[in-house]
Amino acid sequence: MSLHALSSLDGRYESETSPLRDFFSEFAYLRSRARLELDFLSALAVAGICPAPNFSLDSFTDEDARKIQEHEKTTRHDVKAIEYFLRDKLPTELHQWIHFGLTSEDINNIAQAIALRDSRDQVLLPALDNLISSLRNFAKQYRALPMLARTHGQPAVPTTLGKEIAVYLSRLKTCRDQIANHKFEAKLTGAVGNFNALHAAAPQVDWISFSKDFIQSLGLEPNLVTTQILPYDNWIRYFNSVQLTNSILIDFAQDMWRFVSDGYLKQKMIEGEVGSSTMPQKVNPIDFENAEGNLGLANALLTHYAQKLPISRLQRDLSDSTVRRTFGVALGHTLLAWKNITRGMSRVEADEERIKAELNAHWEVVSEGAQTILRAAGRSDAYESLKSQARGRVMDRDSYQSWVEALDVQEETRAKLMSLSPETYLGLAIRIVDEVVDK
Repeated sequence: MSLHALSSLDGRYESETSPLRDFFSEFAYLRSRARLELDFLSALAVAGICPAPNFSLDSFTDEDARKIQEHEKTTRHDVKAIEYFLRDKLPTELHQWIHFGLTSEDINNIAQAIALRDSRDQVLLPALDNLISSLRNFAKQYRALPMLARTHGQPAVPTTLGKEIAVYLSRLKTCRDQIANHKFEAKLTGAVGNFNALHAAAPQVDWISFSKDFIQSLGLEPNLVTTQILPYDNWIRYFNSVQLTNSILIDFAQDMWRFVSDGYLKQKMIEGEVGSSTMPQKVNPIDFENAEGNLGLANALLTHYAQKLPISRLQRDLSDSTVRRTFGVALGHTLLAWKNITRGMSRVEADEERIKAELNAHWEVVSEGAQTILRAAGRSDAYESLKSQARGRVMDRDSYQSWVEALDVQEETRAKLMSLSPETYLGLAIRIVDEVVDK
């Protein structure tokens, strides 16, 4: 089946993304909405509107889903097809109460809010936690490994490899908290948001309180001020958090790719794997490359959600419905990318000799510290003095120390200048790593 799948998520990458099927497949959407219709019946019964249904859909099957689809061939309306399916299951005295006073979106939006929340809790957050853990371990392992930094692509003040990873770790932890703490909204307010049908049929019921209690019983946040559809602002804030996470990870994947390209990172060779169909020596950073591509695909859809979903003509149009059915696609590419980065992190290690050799070939990078020490000693021309020696040049240890020896400074200042080296001029990088890792 996967060989004939239209989407790579259900084909080539099926094993990686299949956990999301339980939330975003057509089967899952049908099952969730059928169960919600029964939950609504039970809530009506508690309110004294109808008899209690003595039926559950805990064992919703493929055959049940196919029966709904058979109804839909006639109705051309998926929620009405679910209603007719439930009529086949429930006693006649309950038929009139199925989908009582509701509009389709009352069921659809709740089902999708549940899918977004549960997929986050059961699939996406564990994957993100694994990714974050891989960065934490890497940052801790190389917390003190000096490395040449680059600004504008040029050699810059030294850092440590662990600190550069810790920057991403800190950013991702913030995003993770935003994703985990998001409360999903849903609505049950009727055809244009005013409870018209429910209030007309049973004015004795406080339908606003009923709606609020029903949605909260499902672990969602009620939105009581709507048109026919839920304003999707709340969902978009969640997608924005995922999108920011993905953008940070695009940055990370590109940096890791560059570290591999520059020889800072070595890739572990896996028996049987091939890096090139023609160049047998190749070990390619395919996990980071694959992640970058999938993050871009995910963010393209997430961007469209932010552009499309806040907009609906008058009380509603149907253009949002088909877009909302792609949530699993955006999150599938996201999940695939997160897993690839985690796998990529398990396959790289620092080439410490290469990193230190390149760092020690650029003594000019300590000129920032040297001119600042001179300023503190009262030299107003410190910057200009170093600029004449270092700008556009590569300095080695001897040329740097010769410059220090020729300075007319106090011995205390000279000693500070002599103590500088690319490997020790690290500022508080190690402390920063420790605080991020231990937080």
